[in-house]
Amino acid sequence: MKTSHHIAIIGGTGRAGRHLAYKALDNGHSVRLLVRNPKKWTDDDDKIQIIAGDARNESSIRLLLDGCDAVINTFGQPVKAEPLYSGITRQILAVMNEYGIQRYIGVTGGSLNVEGDRKSWSNRIVSKGFEILFRKMIADKKKELALLMKSGLDWTLVRLPFVVEGAETGTIKEHLTDVPGRTITNEDIARFLINQIDDAKYVRKTPCISN
Repeated sequence: MKTSHHIAIIGGTGRAGRHLAYKALDNGHSVRLLVRNPKKWTDDDDKIQIIAGDARNESSIRLLLDGCDAVINTFGQPVKAEPLYSGITRQILAVMNEYGIQRYIGVTGGSLNVEGDRKSWSNRIVSKGFEILFRKMIADKKKELALLMKSGLDWTLVRLPFVVEGAETGTIKEHLTDVPGRTITNEDIARFLINQIDDAKYVRKTPCISN
C-alpha cells in the first residue's frame, strides 16, 4: 500500500518542476505549492494549495512547510544570476529541522562534481567548462551540497542533464558516478522525484538521471 504524504514544493512553476504537483496527485499525495507570482499558476485544482510567497523569505517557507512531511525543491534561476541556491536551501533545512520534517529531495546540475565520481572524458570536459564559465553558480551549488551532507536529514540531490519539454518516456537511466545521457524530459524528472519520497535507494546520495 502506498503512503500518502503532504508534500511542499518549491519551484513548481519552473521548467523542471512544472509537472511535479500533478504527478504527486496521481500518487495520492496532497500538495502545497510555493508560487512567487500566483498568476503563473492557472489551474484551479482544489487539491493543490497555492502559497503566495518568495523562497528567499523565511515566513513564506514556514507557511509552506507547516503540516508537510516531505519537501521537494526544484528552485531554479538564470545561470548568470547571483546564485541563491545555498541560501534558500539553508533556510529550508532550518525550518525542516524545526518542524521535524525528515525527507528532502532536490535537484542540481549534472555538471556538479561529487567525491567518488567516475565521469566520462566528455562529461569531465562539460563540468570543467561550467566551472570556468559559471564559477559563482558552481561554487554555490557545492555549498548547497555541503549543507545537505552536514544535515541529519534524509536528503536526495538529483543531478540533471539538459531539461527538455516532453511527456514521460517510461525510460529513465540512473547512475551514481556519471551522467548517463544528455537530456531528460521534465515529466520524467517529475515522476522520478515523486518516486523518491518513499524510496530509500538514494537517501543521502546524488544520483544522475537521463533518458
